[in-house]
Amino acid sequence: MEYNSTRNKLEIAEYGRNVQKMIEYTVKIEDREKRNALAKSIIRVMGQINPHLRDVADFTHKLWDHLFIISDFKLDVDSPYPIPSRESFDVHPERIAYSNKKFAFRHYGRNIEMMIEHVTSLEDGEKKDRLIQLIAHQLKKSYLTWNRDSVDDDLIIQHLKIMSKGQLQLADDFKFQSSNDILTKAKTPAASQKNNQQNNSGSNNQKSRRPRIALTSGGSTQQRPSNPNQQRPTNPNQQRPNNPPRNNNQQRPGGASQPFKKKY
Repeated sequence: MEYNSTRNKLEIAEYGRNVQKMIEYTVKIEDREKRNALAKSIIRVMGQINPHLRDVADFTHKLWDHLFIISDFKLDVDSPYPIPSRESFDVHPERIAYSNKKFAFRHYGRNIEMMIEHVTSLEDGEKKDRLIQLIAHQLKKSYLTWNRDSVDDDLIIQHLKIMSKGQLQLADDFKFQSSNDILTKAKTPAASQKNNQQNNSGSNNQKSRRPRIALTSGGSTQQRPSNPNQQRPTNPNQQRPNNPPRNNNQQRPGGASQPFKKKY
């Protein structure tokens, strides 16, 4: 009996122990043609074990790479693709440099600072003035995201001056959009969605309350009650048969009149 502690480590556990044993057996075969035939057979078995890989681009190429990885890069066969090496899989991705730049105001974000740097490099003109106004409006919107109580327009102008190092200035006749308008536009999508839900629920209730209409024997329509416990109206033109009252002393056929006895 073999224990897992005495066996070789599974290189790719998804293919299982049997596939790894077949590859180890193929590595020990001296005849190259036989190794090539067994390698192709193992590739077909690997494709049947993991059929979901067929949707992946270069499906067969990936199987051949797995074949060499499981053999610990010792298998010498003719591959239709470039044979990978151990060093090609030991390459680690390069580390991404983390920006240590300090923010003047974190609640405005890095994108606003990049926009200010770009606008600062532009030449003076109508386009630059319009971009400065748009940046000022965006600063106020971002400020209201974190502080909805109040915001001073002079404070936004001061922050713009600090972030641009005094290179961007607004016109004297420039007016900010009011805080109420900005907050109202932010709430509009949620409020309209809530109103649509209420309207849909109201229309569904009206549909459920619609009265049911049935046809009478005379061809006229008659409204049915929505409440099943409610007494249905009778047709005044329809005459009910007059049932005679029951007589307990009714005479039985062929015999004397005897009272009926109740059976319990």
